[in-house]
Amino acid sequence: MPNRVVITGLGVVAPNGVGLTPFLEAIRQGHSGIAYDPILEQLQFSCQIAGKPELSAMLIANYFSELELKNFNSSGILYGVIAAMDAWKDAGLSIANEKEPDWDSGTIFGTGTSGVDKFREAVYKIDELQARKLGSTVVGQTMASGISAYIGGKLGLGNQVSTNSSACTTGTESILMAYERIKSGQATRMLAGSTSDSGPYIWGGFDAMRVCTFKHNQSPEQGSRPMSASASGFVPGSGAGALVLESLESALSRGVRIYAEVLGGNLNSGGQRGTGTMTAPNAIAVQRCIATAVRDSGIVSKDIDLINGHLTATSKDAMEIENWSIALQRSGKDFPYINSLKSMVGHCLSAAGSIESVAAILQLHHGFIAANLNCEDLHPEITAIIDAAKIPQQTMVKNIDIIAKASFGFGDVNACIILKKHIAS
Repeated sequence: MPNRVVITGLGVVAPNGVGLTPFLEAIRQGHSGIAYDPILEQLQFSCQIAGKPELSAMLIANYFSELELKNFNSSGILYGVIAAMDAWKDAGLSIANEKEPDWDSGTIFGTGTSGVDKFREAVYKIDELQARKLGSTVVGQTMASGISAYIGGKLGLGNQVSTNSSACTTGTESILMAYERIKSGQATRMLAGSTSDSGPYIWGGFDAMRVCTFKHNQSPEQGSRPMSASASGFVPGSGAGALVLESLESALSRGVRIYAEVLGGNLNSGGQRGTGTMTAPNAIAVQRCIATAVRDSGIVSKDIDLINGHLTATSKDAMEIENWSIALQRSGKDFPYINSLKSMVGHCLSAAGSIESVAAILQLHHGFIAANLNCEDLHPEITAIIDAAKIPQQTMVKNIDIIAKASFGFGDVNACIILKKHIAS
């Protein structure tokens, strides 16, 4: 029999809250983490606002030694390690001893890019004839698997330790990959999550593509407007989310709190065929991903109480709602409640799926639906499909049993995961 898989630990480094308690209160209260960034104005970005976590030197010192911080310049690894170690602690787990790794535990921790600022810093100091002078700390901070390597070493993980990368789908994909490893019995527990670097060298390409908003530089908190008729593009963000997944048997034997159960999910690609391109989703693939996730989870679409959507505050929001409606065969007042965390934190790119999954699980566990900010003017193409009451603009206290979380990324890739509230027997 396949193992049942549950979530026992959470960690988050988000623009509107670093650490589980501040983040929980921020999403409950509808607090935005989006702010004006003077560096983006100096560099003449069209979008001069962003969602960037605030970390003090004192906080960082709790996770990294002075030696580790020497010549360190990778915000993605910084965010990811903090979120991961917090999730591990939240799950009541200890760090493996110095002699032997924890053979039953591993990590799949994703990223889009790694150490861009570190690499630029190193290259800036030399010319092409001095490539060997890049420095000894560059490799660990710029290799794609740097984040999982750091986490694996910090915690002494002896099972699979690897990094996945699938654009905006990365975080949700990592959870599903970890789920499959535990379900099949190849690991007892896995730390899943994703991280994203911050700064102009990450966000510049998106600004050049004109997919970021430029209308709210004077009113940052109003800038991210998923499902709004006046949405003008996404707000770039960054951070990390982390989740500890383990077999139900292991969690029960340890007697720890269980946040939720992973019922199943699906990963697919539209192959950049039909309506799919590098930057646009193949609608049929999105619908297929959602419907397959529901079927794989052993539920029916009517069981879903809340959708935590991808919903980026671009022209694709109405299409996403239509895809959900077709896949679930639900519309109007019958449609599930739906929200988008991006209204509070912006689009955290490769970290989006994991940060948003942490938010989804907190809503499931604590019994509330987080508000959608800045959509007082709902897009008419959306309200033509679903009832406006299903898009709450104030926090709702409500018991939720099942959440569907989805992410859709560049390259026409899709992920959908189904999460169920755990009720102790």
